[in-house]
Amino acid sequence: MTTIDDTFTGISPEHIERLKKNMGHVEQLSKRLADVMGNKTAHNAALDGPNQDLFARAATAYWAEAVQNPARLLEQQVEFWGKSVMNFAEAQQTMSAESAEGSVPKSSDRRFANPMWQNNPYFHFVQQQYMTNADAIRQSVADITDLEGKDKQRLSYFADQIVDMMAPTNFLATNPDALEKAVETEGQSLIDGLENLVADLEANGGELVVKLADESAFELGRNIATSEGEVVYRNRMMELIQYSPSTDTVCETPIVLFPPWINKFYILDLKAQNSLIKWVVEQGYTLFVVSWINPDESYAEVGIEDYIQDGFLTAIEEVKQICEVKQVNAVGYCIAGTTLGLTLSLLKQRGDKSVKSATFFTALTDFSDQGEFTPFLQNDFIDGIEEEVGEVGMLRSYIMARTFSYLRSNDLIYAPAIRSYMMGQTPPAFDLLYWNGDGANLPAKMAVQYLRGLCQRNEFADGGIELMGHTLQLSEVDVPLMAITCETDHIARWKDCYRGVQQMGSRSKSFIVSQSGHIAGIVNPPSKKKYGHYTNADLKVDSDAWFANAQFHQGSWWPRWQTWLKKRSGKQIAARQPGDSNHPPLSPAPGTYVKVSARR
Repeated sequence: MTTIDDTFTGISPEHIERLKKNMGHVEQLSKRLADVMGNKTAHNAALDGPNQDLFARAATAYWAEAVQNPARLLEQQVEFWGKSVMNFAEAQQTMSAESAEGSVPKSSDRRFANPMWQNNPYFHFVQQQYMTNADAIRQSVADITDLEGKDKQRLSYFADQIVDMMAPTNFLATNPDALEKAVETEGQSLIDGLENLVADLEANGGELVVKLADESAFELGRNIATSEGEVVYRNRMMELIQYSPSTDTVCETPIVLFPPWINKFYILDLKAQNSLIKWVVEQGYTLFVVSWINPDESYAEVGIEDYIQDGFLTAIEEVKQICEVKQVNAVGYCIAGTTLGLTLSLLKQRGDKSVKSATFFTALTDFSDQGEFTPFLQNDFIDGIEEEVGEVGMLRSYIMARTFSYLRSNDLIYAPAIRSYMMGQTPPAFDLLYWNGDGANLPAKMAVQYLRGLCQRNEFADGGIELMGHTLQLSEVDVPLMAITCETDHIARWKDCYRGVQQMGSRSKSFIVSQSGHIAGIVNPPSKKKYGHYTNADLKVDSDAWFANAQFHQGSWWPRWQTWLKKRSGKQIAARQPGDSNHPPLSPAPGTYVKVSARR
């Protein structure tokens, strides 16, 4: 078993000299680091954490509890002291000659996988004391009784963020993997890591956005987003892609798919093996997909109504013209599913029957429970975002990406940062992570409308939201619909999606819960035979009862959706080639808008 002592034993003077020489390169990199931080692009400070009022109320509540019940506070402190002493005693025992190697149980926490966390007294003490401290912080928050529900939830979230940030694995001196690598490479791993850090800062105007994937490994249209098709329409908001048929005949009613504009559409076409786009075409459908513009500050006054008019309504009309049909089947994913609901309410009020059926992928329409986003949807944060977008004209991609990442900070921030900055490793060539880092900005007006009107005030489900001269209401969504949600989705929780579907006015509703999360539960091809799904026709019961009585099915939900869709897609006709005389091909799929980076 290797230990730090073993590693340092036998290191030659030459090795030490090379190590010192490599460390000299740090000075040069430090200058670049100082330069980029000196020119850091500013953003509103309110976006970096809750206002101090939350912590002040928490402290007041904590000390009020201590005054009223001092014995309880003393009990907590004695327990903390006792555990700390035991941690030290265990470290002493590990140092003794009698302590057998491997006698300490291995931690199930992936951060502490290195054997030295168990067998080296120093690292074992650091780990155990960290876990003790973490438990004490969480228990202190849990014991505060004088904070209201949302304040308590927010305090718990930010306390967890502090706990995760202070993990010993995040610091070189207490990370055995990084120390071993530094010695093994004569310090080159630290130089490479600092190079990676400076490069990431330089690429993002001084903001620390950890690069998750090797961007040089992918090219849109070459090895990802390769399904054949053509852009057949373009306006200021979107490109409309029609995909080339792979069957001799197709269903008469075409499909128009609206992806979220928070991310880019090619998550549904990463590679042939898991491409929903390719699979849909292979089932004999004419498929159109909207590719949204990546907005800059010139789109500051673009609102949800513009996405509806120049996106949803325009795409539907253009598809009807190209295919010479009166109706389409529409699909909305995530925020585009929310907006599809708004569009259907508008069409209902206008007496327009252009949409024959609607499919919702992980789409929230009732925001009465904000779930894990509660910490970010209170006034101090939204006020900060409103001030930020008022100055910049858009909600910049990295701010949204950072928010989503902190919901899974160990996996999406600290672990990648350790690999890149401490270990000096090149990010992996992983297509999903490449897509995750290829973000999009949001127009200022639209971002505020969404956060205030939909998320905070829940207007669509609660009384109606005023848009385009209409009061749009969730209950007016009355076309046949299917909603696909995901069991472990932390962005659009399936129970929240279910609550919205229950309020829709459709007589024909189908609801599916796929295993896995927001992405993997949707991008779940039948060939993988990986995740199953749940169904239950009774949508009148609450979510717990629905799931308790749901039937589980092995494999992907895609074929079930296709069977449902087939019944609403008309007769078979000759396959359509992209475009027509009034819609000549403008550029091959995946188009030009998708290639615009949020980094300007």
